[in-house]
Amino acid sequence: MSCTGRSRAVFPGGQPNMQQLLKQAQKMQEELGKAQKELAETKVSGSAGGGLVEATVTGAGELVALAIAPAAVDPEDTETLADLVLAAVRDANAAAQKMQAERMGPLTQGLGGGIPGLPF
Repeated sequence: MSCTGRSRAVFPGGQPNMQQLLKQAQKMQEELGKAQKELAETKVSGSAGGGLVEATVTGAGELVALAIAPAAVDPEDTETLADLVLAAVRDANAAAQKMQAERMGPLTQGLGGGIPGLPF
């Protein structure tokens, strides 16, 4: 048996076309970037207290607006107002996470085992 000094990676099913893999990776990266930009520009809302407090976040989870109805403001009970604000923000963030999963899921599903040797 002779040794030429070269080592070759052997992949199941034969050797992949590296140029094709790089093109696929670049396309996937562009699609992910586009989806991330769309998420950052899309706004979703959440509310609490039957609409007394409404929070608006981007699809990326950044809080961009908070509306509080005058009926929610009681100077003697600021704890309830704080709870309503937290609940509205959490509701908006849950909507943003759902949107992220819907938009990014199909793009990131292809990462699982798609390119040999990569950890995703």
